[in-house]
Amino acid sequence: MKKILAEWKGYLMSGISYMLPVVIGGSLVVAVPKLIGLCFGITSFDAYKTGFWFYMGQIEAVGWIGVGLVNLVLAGYIAYSIGDKPALAAGFMGGSLASSSNMGFLGALVAGFAAGYTARWCHNKLHVGEKFESIMPLVVVPLLSTMVVAILMGVILKQPLTWINVSLVAWIKQMSTSGVSAITLAVIMGAMIGSDLGGPVNKAAWMAGNVLLAEKIYTPAMIVNVAIAGIPLGYAFATTFFKYRFSDELLDAGRSDWFMGFIGITEGAIPFTLVNPLKLIPINMIAGAAGSATTILLGAQAKIPPVGGVYGFVTITNGWAYLIGLIVCAAIIGVLAPLAVDFNQTQSEEQVTDDNEDDININFEA
Repeated sequence: MKKILAEWKGYLMSGISYMLPVVIGGSLVVAVPKLIGLCFGITSFDAYKTGFWFYMGQIEAVGWIGVGLVNLVLAGYIAYSIGDKPALAAGFMGGSLASSSNMGFLGALVAGFAAGYTARWCHNKLHVGEKFESIMPLVVVPLLSTMVVAILMGVILKQPLTWINVSLVAWIKQMSTSGVSAITLAVIMGAMIGSDLGGPVNKAAWMAGNVLLAEKIYTPAMIVNVAIAGIPLGYAFATTFFKYRFSDELLDAGRSDWFMGFIGITEGAIPFTLVNPLKLIPINMIAGAAGSATTILLGAQAKIPPVGGVYGFVTITNGWAYLIGLIVCAAIIGVLAPLAVDFNQTQSEEQVTDDNEDDININFEA
């Protein structure tokens, strides 16, 4: 079972690694014209049909297209990691169907795994004569894998997955519009961002926040943006104020984390967390939860689609509360992480010296 789970994790992380450039590129292309517009008091380009602001709107629209490709790319490259190139077609189609039918992130996962395993089964079990080998990857495998995805996603699981996704969106919408529930949501989503730093739990929280942008619900996206930027900033702070606790390699990584935190990439915290995941994952989760909850408690509001990273405060009503949330998140990691772990030690040395970790090994590598 451990082997299967490790394989699934590897396939998922492979899909996410291909998805990240699409998401980051699309998000930044959305952010640049949005920030330019906000500098002139413009929150929407829809009313402009010609001129400079019209073209800014066109650029922003391209960015949203990139963000909209998330499920397609995720499903396609999960399928690719399992079944190689012949699985891509079915994976892309399943991911596109997941978006168009409101099956969301879960639908993309199902489509990717179904397409990939079907393609692998065809490669291993179906054999033809040497003269016909070329038609297998071009015709037979795409046909069968796409048919499986079409039946599974278009007939069998379409309604259940759509119901689950729609219900999840509605639940988050309800929580984000009430005071106490919004704080609870911030704690949950902030902790999820800090749990696996770009892994499936992190991406589930990120996807939940960004899916709601289409529903004009912006608070969840603001919540996750605080944790996403604050966690790598925390390790940047730690390497600045506790240099003696870090190896030269991690000091270099800490300098990079100033940039990672500024634009909002939680993966910048991975090299540090790998040193001792058992101690650092809880610290990351506490920091993410505390920073996001602080932002909500202090009255930050997202009335337009929020931009990630430190500079995202300009898109937030009471942007100062957003910045304080970032500082709280970063300060918790910046103080607790170097006190809990000596980053001059290797991961194996930490495990040998800690009796509580003798029987547990957590590895982030895909």
